[in-house]
Amino acid sequence: MSCFGINTISTHQSKTMNAKTYGDTQDARTNETNTHSVTMTAPPASDNRNFERKRWRYLILGVVCTLMIANLQYGWTLFVLPLQQAHGWVIAQIQVAFTCFIALETWGTPLGGWIADKLGPDRGPRITIGGGGVLVALGWIIMASANSLLLLYIGGTITGLGAGFVYTACVGVAVKWFTGHRGLAAGLVAAGFGAGAALTIIPMRMMITARGYQATLFWFGLIEGGAVLIAAQFIRGPRAGEVPAVGNAKPQQSNYSYKPSEVLRQPVFWVLYLLDLLMCAGGLIVTANLATIAHAYNVANVMIWGTTALSLGLLFANIMNGAGRPFFGWLGDRIGNIKGMVAAFILGTASYFLLSVTGQHPLGYIFFAGMIFLSWGNVYGLFPSMCTDMFGTKYATENLAILYTAKGVAGFLVPLGSLLVAATGNWDIVLYLAAGINAVAILLALAVLRPAEKRHETDAERLAGSTLQTTA
Repeated sequence: MSCFGINTISTHQSKTMNAKTYGDTQDARTNETNTHSVTMTAPPASDNRNFERKRWRYLILGVVCTLMIANLQYGWTLFVLPLQQAHGWVIAQIQVAFTCFIALETWGTPLGGWIADKLGPDRGPRITIGGGGVLVALGWIIMASANSLLLLYIGGTITGLGAGFVYTACVGVAVKWFTGHRGLAAGLVAAGFGAGAALTIIPMRMMITARGYQATLFWFGLIEGGAVLIAAQFIRGPRAGEVPAVGNAKPQQSNYSYKPSEVLRQPVFWVLYLLDLLMCAGGLIVTANLATIAHAYNVANVMIWGTTALSLGLLFANIMNGAGRPFFGWLGDRIGNIKGMVAAFILGTASYFLLSVTGQHPLGYIFFAGMIFLSWGNVYGLFPSMCTDMFGTKYATENLAILYTAKGVAGFLVPLGSLLVAATGNWDIVLYLAAGINAVAILLALAVLRPAEKRHETDAERLAGSTLQTTA
């Protein structure tokens, strides 16, 4: 049935079909069809064990791939000053390369998602992720040898495109294999990207000091891109009928797979996109300026536990950044995606506001900076899960890639924080704005997204039913 756009069979359908299998032995055609359903929904214990090992292997490989590309974004700051010292370029000019990276890392993902889904579960992820690894290596090697700003920008663009391919395909594979735990699976893959730089940041700093930024860019690009290319050869998506139907998934899961062109016509998608945009905008504005905020509150250089409050705050924030993604994904799997979002938005509202109240104290700055990162992690666990639950699995990678472009749009709003500070002379107004964005998101989730989701579920059931009648 997957060729007609149906990837899973609902619990009610499975129970009905299984009852016919054992109760009506005279209808050979019905018996054959329902035996296939039994195979999908009630495999032997040994098959269950093999299935669990298989999908966890693919998930772990996906996490490894996102770990390998994490420092493309979070380790970039280490190269800015060495580039300035080597070439005399203005820092603002150098940072354009990072802008190119972010732009292609988000806006280039629909292409990667389309390739991954178009080429099928065996070849699609392998080619998309592996090709992304090649682009990552090529981009950093170009940047290592760049003697002009143009070459630096070209390297940043190529690296961003490769990172987007790797990230979106790995998340797509995860949500397809883990139908009952999509939030957790997507969150774990995202956690690799969010926290992976912690593994390489110290070795990179040491190598830059010992051998220079050129050698560091070259070898880290080659090694990490090569690791992604190798890991990609052992990753694939689930084939038709390979993933059992979910009996008691908390979020409603669609039996109809929407094509990207259909998704773009669904009002509920644009509500989800708007919420994603709001969360990314608030998070990017504040998290991009945590060091500036620490200096504004006069706590950056306060010594605490043998280090500065700024260093400890950034460390704690990065840990929470990694932990928040699988945590809220897991929470959404347990209580429902919208309830998980509301919990995250409430935490975000309180954290942004309380940072403005207690940020002048080192411990207040450290703790609530971490809580902001924790709450912001919901974007990378809950949103991919809900998108796949609503729009099906067949085109999940493409649909997730379109949703991910909200981060690219939000990036254009980041300068708003600096403009507000310049106008008001302090960061309180920015934190109040971020708290307000989260409060508005709570209302949108409850008053707009939840009703829209209910209407969408009804439409999806109707489409699935009409497709079943067509194939009968």
